[in-house]
Amino acid sequence: MATKDIISNKLQEAFTPESLQVVDESHLHEGHSGHRPSGETHFRVYIVSQAFKGKSRVDRHRMINATLTAELSGGVHALAIQAQAPGEGGT
Repeated sequence: MATKDIISNKLQEAFTPESLQVVDESHLHEGHSGHRPSGETHFRVYIVSQAFKGKSRVDRHRMINATLTAELSGGVHALAIQAQAPGEGGT
């Protein structure tokens, strides 16, 4: 299973998001630290979940990082996160 799918499945299970998008941005980091020719090293997550209501940005990131511990200690070099509660604006 692709790393992108593993990340999506784990976040779906942990947070039951209203929306979730996981983007593999590895191709944008060719030549940078942590990049592998096979890709699957740099990801961006957009997630909207009720689980984030009342949580700070730092707490939201910690929640996601804790869910993806195995991936972050393995092949994933970088994870950019945009986590919101329903009804929050911004991009």
